[in-house]
Amino acid sequence: MAPANWRTENCKNLKYAIMEFTEILGLTAGTITSITFLPQVVQVYKTKSAKDISLSMVLLLTLGVAMWLAYGILILNAAIIYTNAMVLAMAIILLYFKWKFDGADQR
Repeated sequence: MAPANWRTENCKNLKYAIMEFTEILGLTAGTITSITFLPQVVQVYKTKSAKDISLSMVLLLTLGVAMWLAYGILILNAAIIYTNAMVLAMAIILLYFKWKFDGADQR
């Protein structure tokens, strides 16, 4: 015969399994989404040109991602923090490359 708290324990275990799965899903989705910027960063570095990248797009991306990162920190959500920290790093690199490579044309 099953113990009296059998159903409660199974529900708790299922709840934790679902929470763990959703965290893994969020982190995986965030990683895939974040690495979409990597080829652009590599391309700009290789060509030493960011002429085809819109400065306003990168500035808005940086602002939006920084706000998402702050939000993730405030609600203590690892997937949001991790994803947006990665994208913010790449956006800052793109901004730097935009300034370094395209700004040299202006100087």
